[in-house]
This record gives sequence, structure tokens and C-alpha cells, in this order.
Amino acid sequence: MTRHTLAADEVTVRLGGRTVLDRVSLELGRGEVVGLTGPSGTGKTTLAQVMSGLRRPTGGRVRCDGAPLPTRHTGRIAMLFQSPRRSCDPRLTLRRSIAELARGPVAWDSVLEAAGMTKDLLDRYPAQVSDGQLQRAAVARVLASKPDYLLCDEMTAMLDPAGTASIARTVTALAGTGVGVLFISHDIPLLRVCADRLVHLGANPSPVSGAATTSPGPTVDSTDDIGVL
Repeated sequence: MTRHTLAADEVTVRLGGRTVLDRVSLELGRGEVVGLTGPSGTGKTTLAQVMSGLRRPTGGRVRCDGAPLPTRHTGRIAMLFQSPRRSCDPRLTLRRSIAELARGPVAWDSVLEAAGMTKDLLDRYPAQVSDGQLQRAAVARVLASKPDYLLCDEMTAMLDPAGTASIARTVTALAGTGVGVLFISHDIPLLRVCADRLVHLGANPSPVSGAATTSPGPTVDSTDDIGVL
């Protein structure tokens, strides 16, 4: 029986002669929220890029539901970036940008509500909205694409507290529909609310290595209690 997981297995990444990740393994199941945290520069974004298919690993492999991750996947894996301006084409209105990735007709009311976005923004271009508003549009874009796995890289960094709370509810709701979510954030309280388990990439001078040691989200009292790769 096929296991419905997105799994990095012994992944190594070398960039410019520097080893960013060394034999890192991490598994994300459907319907699960995994919080990934740790100091800057420990390879969190790089790991997400590899698991999404945006970056080829130097070594190791990524498997999606038991099969090797293809070079071009068919929208089953989506990624949200810290900067929303990487996600939305500046030449398209937000309405067209959201519809571009949609699987079938867009359920506008439910998508906008889940993303915390208002209808009056739909006919604006990225240059006409704030970073926070554009991040909500990027979230709506992903929701319309109905991915099996969603990898989020500091996606609340541009949002106010109300927007962050809305995203927390959205992530929890997505997991409830069977979407696997990898949520990268430095916001430990937020991850405590959202994540089923937490993984910490340590700030060791040497490359991060090994299989993930994790703790359940609700029982973590400090970052020291989270397992280190």
C-alpha cells in the first residue's frame, strides 16, 4: 500500500563549495502540519526548495507518495515564499494570477475568506497593493490550485497579527482536508498553535546532518526541547 508522504531521504546540497545540507531526512504526511524552525542559514529554505522540486539535491532523493519526485510535477506540491512578489506575476491582476493556477472554477468566496483577502483587491496589480495584501493573494493562489502538499517559507513575515491568525486557521483547515503542510517559521508560538510536530535545524558550525528528531507541537515548552537534525 502506498504511503501518502512527501519525504526527503538523506538529502545533501552543496552551493558554491559550501555544504548547506548534509544527509538530511524529513517526512511530511498528508493531513499533517510539520513546523520547521531554527536560526537563519541552517538550510530551512533550501530543504523546502528541494522537497518542492525547485532545486536539485547534490545527493539523496525526494519521494512523493512513494515515487521519485519528477523534475516537473503537476501542481501536487505548492510553495509559498517569504516574499510574495516572487509568487505573483506583476503583469497580471490578482484575479488572473489566482485563476492561473486553479484546478477548475475558483470558489472565490471560500478561497478569499480562507486567505483573509477582500474582493476589492482582485482587479489590482501587484504594484498597487502592499506586501501584506499581496501575501494574502499568494495564499489564495495556492488554495485555488488545491495542492496535496504545501511548503510555506516564512509566509507570515509580511502580515499583521490579524493576518497571521488568519493564516494559522487556514493552515489548520488545510490539514483537515488532507493537505500536508511544511510550515517554516521563527515564530515558535505560532507553530505551537499550528503544528502537529516541530523540527529544529540547529545552528552548528558543521553542516546539518541526520534524521529529524521531533517533538509534538502542543507539548513543546522552548526551542531547546525541539529535536535537532
